[in-house]
Amino acid sequence: MHKAEVELEIPFHDVDMMEVAWHGHYVRYLELARCKLLDSIDYNYPQMKASGYAWPVIELNLRYARPLRFQQRIRVEAQVVEWENRLKVAYTIRDAVTNERLTRAHTVQVAVEIASGEMLFASPAVLLQQLGVTL
Repeated sequence: MHKAEVELEIPFHDVDMMEVAWHGHYVRYLELARCKLLDSIDYNYPQMKASGYAWPVIELNLRYARPLRFQQRIRVEAQVVEWENRLKVAYTIRDAVTNERLTRAHTVQVAVEIASGEMLFASPAVLLQQLGVTL
């Protein structure tokens, strides 16, 4: 399975008066990990566009177990878990010091042919090639 990880510190501008990260900022943390994952297979958004496909996120699920706090160091892991008919990425956010799991999430993206605007019901060959899946 393809996976990537980013480490970051929760900045002041992401927290509320209780010094807890606002729930909406988690999506940005996931995106940072997803982009690193896509870079690792050389199929990030510029390569997607060049291949003729857009990959909009059509589903996002977040499960908050513990809050993220101001100046906390976290690790966000992204892993490809499905690729045949859609691109599903699973995420785990952990405390970088204790390794405690803080959040689980997943996103689902689908291939849309840019020229026609039509959604594909199977992932295009280019994604499978970048993942090293035998056609």
